[in-house]
Amino acid sequence: ILLPLPPSSLSADDFGNHFEKKADDIRSSFAKPNDTAGPAHTALPCALTSFSPLSPDEISRLVTAGRPTTCPLDPIPSSLLQTISGDLLPYLTSLINSSLTAGYVPSVFKRARVAPLLKKPTLDPSDINNYRPVSLLSFLSKTLERAVLGQLSCYLSQNDLLDPNQSGFKTGHSTETALLCVTEALRTAKANSLSSALILLDLSAAFDTVNHQILLSTLSELGISGAAHAWIASYLTGRSYQVAWRESVSAPRALTTGVPQGSVLGPLLFSLYTKSLGSVISSHGLSYHCYADDTQLIFSFPPSDNQVANRISACLADISVWMTAHHLKLNLGKTELLFLPGKDCPFHDLTITVDNSLVSSSQSAKNLGVTLDNTLSFSTNIKAVTRSCRFMLYNIRRVRPCLTQEAAQVLVQALVISRLDYCNSLLAGLPACAITPLQLIQNAAARLVFNLPKFSHVTPLLRSLHWLPVEARIRYKSMVLAYGAVRGTAPLYLQALIRPYTQTRALRSSTSGLLPTSEEAQFPLSPVKTVRCSGTPMVEQAPSRRQDSGVNHHLPETPETPPL
Repeated sequence: ILLPLPPSSLSADDFGNHFEKKADDIRSSFAKPNDTAGPAHTALPCALTSFSPLSPDEISRLVTAGRPTTCPLDPIPSSLLQTISGDLLPYLTSLINSSLTAGYVPSVFKRARVAPLLKKPTLDPSDINNYRPVSLLSFLSKTLERAVLGQLSCYLSQNDLLDPNQSGFKTGHSTETALLCVTEALRTAKANSLSSALILLDLSAAFDTVNHQILLSTLSELGISGAAHAWIASYLTGRSYQVAWRESVSAPRALTTGVPQGSVLGPLLFSLYTKSLGSVISSHGLSYHCYADDTQLIFSFPPSDNQVANRISACLADISVWMTAHHLKLNLGKTELLFLPGKDCPFHDLTITVDNSLVSSSQSAKNLGVTLDNTLSFSTNIKAVTRSCRFMLYNIRRVRPCLTQEAAQVLVQALVISRLDYCNSLLAGLPACAITPLQLIQNAAARLVFNLPKFSHVTPLLRSLHWLPVEARIRYKSMVLAYGAVRGTAPLYLQALIRPYTQTRALRSSTSGLLPTSEEAQFPLSPVKTVRCSGTPMVEQAPSRRQDSGVNHHLPETPETPPL
């Protein structure tokens, strides 16, 4: 439902001045990096000195595989460029290969158009502080970045230079896998009668304050030199942006620091920039996991430990020092602390003091779009998802008479079912009564697609839509992740959770490649009995306590693959 833009006296130059001043205020608090002293170089078995030219077929795959997102700086729509890319292929190949071999990025590819976006719909649109910048880059510039990303990622993976605890923008990794790693560490600690503290760090304009000199020095330490290093230096320097607000465009403004937001290479460069932070955290005995600039610290301890607050404070103090040295601002005011008492352990408040700032524990905290509570029951998150889905169903119901059944199904799947499926593997093992509210939302969504009254029988509707019930969708997602962990396509931290089933005596099933039950190995991904390590997972459902909610959850199997 499109709403008219609210009246506002703000202009494009006002937004440009605001975004520029915010970054300048953060940069002014940092000292200039030392030009003479640099990081010690590590001897590597090989180095990346140049990027290899690509064949026309590889260029064609890069152009056609990219999302056709059109930027105002593009001369023609991206979808049209993909359609006629065969005729332009010789020119595109020459342009990209010339940039790779020369170590130079054309200046026209270093321009961005920034669109201010309101952070939350409920905020005041006349307050400029309630907006965040969204950077748009040209389609060809991102195609060039993809050509570099493939070779740079291959080099980093082959030499084991990537942080295994960083899940941001890596193949096979997602916010769901990152949250699984964190929640399973918390569950394991609780099962061992240990209490845990989860600290969610918040950075202010992290991507905008990255110092180019420190980043280039870090890349040199990782063995990137020659034309490859020159290309990245050219990619970072000489960038500019213009703010577009309604019908006006601001004057061009230079970008002297930061990695480009909305770019293809920006997240990877930021991950390399913050790679050394992990050693600072590990030196204090804390574990961590990152997703781009979101850092999650985990500290598990026995209830009798009286030095928990001091140890966490010391770790956060060293993190603050590291952040300042790397021109990043740690926002302690928005840093959250979640205390999770262990099994049979009393709950108590935990307060951390860092740089004259207090960080107090709370009952729940939002992490990567999922609200975690101190009991890991996910009741707060289920309530939030139910509330947002109900609001979406209300809006779709208002326009349902104007929609066909196919259009209504597309809207419901995009706005409602996607919310039910987001990180639903975290709900594995919860009792049926806990996920009943989500099942009721799915039932209401199915009735809305077919425009039926409230109490219509829902089982034939779900079968017609090929929608698995919520409990089956959770089990299916868990089995997909478990299968990927067994086959080696899942992240390493998920593969580490898989243990082969060891039998006490020789049996015919010893070579079947089975996994132990969740009770025997505390298998976190799925409440399944056994999984075959090769081929299709073999599932034997463990008995569950199901409460009668008036809905038939048992649907016959369909030959089609159910959607995630």
